[in-house]
Amino acid sequence: MGIGLIIPVAPRLVEKLYDGPISNAGIYVGALGATYALFQFMFAPILGALSDRFGRRPVILISLFGSGIDYLAAALAPNLWFLFVTRALNGISGANITACSSYIADITPPEKRAAGFGILGAAFGLGFVIGPVTGGVLGEYDIYYPFYAAAALSLANWVYGYFVLPESLPKERRSKFDLRKAHPIEAIRSLSAYPGVLGVAAVLFLANVAQFALHSTWVLYTTLKFNWSTKQVGFSLFAVGLSSAIVQGLLARKLVPVLGEKVCFLFGIGWGALAFAAYGFATEGWMIYAIVAVASIGGIAGPAGQAIVSQSVPPTHQGVVQGALTSLQSIANIIGPLLGGALFSWFASDAAKAGNYYVPGASLLAGAVIMVGAFLVAAANFRRPWGGAATTQA
Repeated sequence: MGIGLIIPVAPRLVEKLYDGPISNAGIYVGALGATYALFQFMFAPILGALSDRFGRRPVILISLFGSGIDYLAAALAPNLWFLFVTRALNGISGANITACSSYIADITPPEKRAAGFGILGAAFGLGFVIGPVTGGVLGEYDIYYPFYAAAALSLANWVYGYFVLPESLPKERRSKFDLRKAHPIEAIRSLSAYPGVLGVAAVLFLANVAQFALHSTWVLYTTLKFNWSTKQVGFSLFAVGLSSAIVQGLLARKLVPVLGEKVCFLFGIGWGALAFAAYGFATEGWMIYAIVAVASIGGIAGPAGQAIVSQSVPPTHQGVVQGALTSLQSIANIIGPLLGGALFSWFASDAAKAGNYYVPGASLLAGAVIMVGAFLVAAANFRRPWGGAATTQA
């Protein structure tokens, strides 16, 4: 919810601190996203390995406190460069998704992990139901209010976690901290030790590049093409979050056990390619809502992919592998915003209008192409026989 609160206003804050045209702001919005991802990339395997050694609870609590402080600092940013510092700190705190995913793997049996990861995805979705629309409304009064609200929520979450959240990893299942495994490149390389996991990780990487390119330009794209206000952007993200919560919290739990992880994974990636193309070609604002309602079905790919990976990895190495996946996601989050911001700035500029190559949705159309590539990689990966527990198919 904290992240959702600031999404509708973060690009507006960049515009205010940058004081330039909206088309040029795309480069800085993308660079801020890449900064966050770079630090998440470096620290995700470290937090994952630390959670394997000391438990999930301390890693989650410390990172929650850091997020609260970061949101507060962002609200007080005197210039654009200070905002880059806050995004770097938030990237370190945001690497706690490694410990969160490992927590799910700790407390659920292999056959129920798709449902467990679906619930985790639904938690993100529910945050996006309330967060963006609240941030959009607060941002109409002052673009700094959502940042203060996000800081308050994160710190309240930290207090709640301190008194309520139990440890999920018993001491007898913990492993020694290995600095080599905590290195992001070495952690990614370790994925090759698990049959089939590397191929799934590559698909998730490509899908994340497309997704983060969309994230970095959504506010700029809808503002420029449909003249949406901060409140309207917030409501569009409300629709995305509601659909995501329904699909990952309810639909994924029903479909994945029936159809199998691999079928759901392939379907979700292919459906996502169609969704990106539809967003890019939309000509009216109302079409976005219709596309969101249909496109959200592709969200079953996330829980299915996570289940495939987690079932192929022993309990003592869940943190390291989840850290490697988070590092790959962080690399995608470096490439995606930079790619999306550059494409938006290039194809939405005055020069693009003069040169007849004006395509504000270029970053979304590029995402569709990337998703097609991800689907082909997934299909090739599943055609090859490989071991592991996740072999359920329709």
